[in-house]
Amino acid sequence: MRIAGDFDYETHGQHYSTVRRADPRIARYVHAALGDARTVLNVGAGAGSYEPEDREVTAVEPSASMRSQRPPHLAKAIDATAEQLPFADNSFDASMASVTVHHWPDTARGLREMRRVTRGPVVVLTFDPDLIDTLWLNDYVPEFFDAERKRYPAITFIRDVLGGTSTVTPIPIPPDCVDGFTEAFYARPEMFLDPAVRASQSAWGFVAPEAIER
Repeated sequence: MRIAGDFDYETHGQHYSTVRRADPRIARYVHAALGDARTVLNVGAGAGSYEPEDREVTAVEPSASMRSQRPPHLAKAIDATAEQLPFADNSFDASMASVTVHHWPDTARGLREMRRVTRGPVVVLTFDPDLIDTLWLNDYVPEFFDAERKRYPAITFIRDVLGGTSTVTPIPIPPDCVDGFTEAFYARPEMFLDPAVRASQSAWGFVAPEAIER
């Protein structure tokens, strides 16, 4: 069994499509950043969250578990990694990577590959490691954020690797966000007591059981 990133989605990712659904308010930011691109490459596509359905999307996802959770109306994902994209230079109008770059073993190589195969914008939806521990959850489980800070690449790093002209757009998270990433529940603290929610947030896999129980 191949584990392409830093988290074993084959064992722990079976229910991601239930909790990790695209929030339409966040999706608007992602789709706007793609501009007028007609062909879009989605790298680390997972179950398909944030893929635009009005464009021609090619999805790449190394986890068989995540590929199997893609809904039938989306294109089947190609089994490949960000670091070795099986496409010629400038194959796509735009490319996107949604909440995935922190999983890649070689983030710089993956970003350079995205830039190589893309004629236009490269859109990266991610979290700023300098800000993630401002969430109140850090007061209860600092071990969680110790792990997260090490995983997420700095925004300046992403910009430097991609090169050229780039724009950083902060995205507000609505209090009723339907995408179940950690920060989505800042106004619903009780959700962190749900094992299904924690199972859909990979960082808990880096926290000792006793810290979670505490």
